[in-house]
Amino acid sequence: MKNIKQQNILIVLTSHEELGNTGHKTGFWIEEFTTPYYHLIDHGAKVTLASPKGGQPPVDPTSAQDENQTESTKRYDKDEALKKQLRSTLKLSEVSAKDYDAVFYPGGHGPLWDLAESEESAKLIEDFYQSDKPISFVCHAPAALKKAKDQSGESLVKDKKMTGFTNSEEDMAGLTEVVPFLVENMLKENGAIYSKANDYEEYALEDGLLITGQNPASSKKVAELLLNQLNKKK
Repeated sequence: MKNIKQQNILIVLTSHEELGNTGHKTGFWIEEFTTPYYHLIDHGAKVTLASPKGGQPPVDPTSAQDENQTESTKRYDKDEALKKQLRSTLKLSEVSAKDYDAVFYPGGHGPLWDLAESEESAKLIEDFYQSDKPISFVCHAPAALKKAKDQSGESLVKDKKMTGFTNSEEDMAGLTEVVPFLVENMLKENGAIYSKANDYEEYALEDGLLITGQNPASSKKVAELLLNQLNKKK
C-alpha cells in the first residue's frame, strides 16, 4: 500500500443542523464519516476536513444513538485527535481542488439544505472533476451534485451511473415530507442513470471519476473504490 502514502484527500461535511421545521437536529451521519476516514488514513492517506462554515460541523444525533454504533464510531469515541481536528474544519472558501487528490462527501440529512445549494461546493466539485480527480459521495451526500455542471453546462450527473439514498429509505426514515427534496428524484431529474439495491443494503457505483454509495452500509465500499482509483493513477 506504499503507493497511497502521498494521497491527500479532502472530506467535506455539512454545517447544517436544523431538520426542516421539525424542531429536531440533523447534521452529518457519524458512521458515514468515521468509516471512510479511518479506511483512508489506515491506508496511508492524509485527510483534511472542511465544511461550509468551518469549525465544528453538527453530528446528526440519531447517528450517535447506541443502535447505530459501529466499530469505526467506537474508535472515534476514543480518538481525541480526530475530535480536535473535527472542531476546526476549514471553511470551504479556504480550500482548493489543486491541493488535494480527491474529495469525499459523507451524508446525513444536513447536505440536503446547505451543500446542495452551495455555489462554493458546486465549484469545488467541478474543479476536482475537471482536474481529473475522483469525487465521491455516500447516502444523502450526492445532494451536493445538485448544482454541479460539466464544462458544457450540463448537469455533472447526466448519463452517469449513480446511486444515493432511495425514496423508500427516506420513507422508512419518516422524513419524505420534511426534506427539501429526495436524492433519488433529484438524480433522476438531472439525467443520472440511477440504480439501487434493497433498502439499507451495501451498494456503490463507480462511473469514471464519480463514485456514489446508497446508504450508511455503503460508506466503506465508496472509500475502497476511491482508494483503488487513486492507486491506479499512481
